[in-house]
Amino acid sequence: MKKNWEDFFEMLIKHEGGFTDDQRDKGNSQGDGHGNEGSTMLGVTAYTWAAYTKNPAPKEVMRKLTKEDVKPLYKANYWDVVRADQLPSGCDISVADLCVNAGPKQAAKILQRVVGATADGRIGPKTIGAVHNFSPEEILHKYYDGREGFYRSLDDYKIYGKGWS
Repeated sequence: MKKNWEDFFEMLIKHEGGFTDDQRDKGNSQGDGHGNEGSTMLGVTAYTWAAYTKNPAPKEVMRKLTKEDVKPLYKANYWDVVRADQLPSGCDISVADLCVNAGPKQAAKILQRVVGATADGRIGPKTIGAVHNFSPEEILHKYYDGREGFYRSLDDYKIYGKGWS
C-alpha cells in the first residue's frame, strides 16, 4: 500500500545498521565494481551504491552515506520493483524486506508460489490479481515459511541467519 512506504523505510533502516566491511558477507565480497574492496552502509552494499550512482563507492564514500542518501535507492530498487504499493498492507512490507535481502526475483518468486501464480520472478498484473484472491494473513503466513526456507538454504545462514530471521 502506498501509505506504508515511509513506515517500511524507517523500520528497515533501523535494522540495517551502520558501516561494515565484513568480507564473509557476499554483498561485500563483490567489491564496488570499480576495483575497490566492498563494504556496506545502512544495508546498501558498495556494489549496489556504485551501480545506482554510476560512480565508484570506496569505503570513504560508503562511510559518509546518510539515511536520506539511500532512501531513493531503497524506493527505486526494492519497493517499486516488487510493486509494493499494489500489495495488501503487511504483504507489501514483507515482500519488500525480502527483496532487500535476497533480490527482487527471489522475493517475487516466493510470493508467486504462495498465491499460485507463475513463478517467473517478475510481479506483474497476474501476480497482483492472484494476491488479491487471498487474505493478507494467509499470504503472510505462507510467505514467512517461504522466506525462512530460502534463508535456511543459504551457505551463510549459520553466520547471518539469526538477523535475517
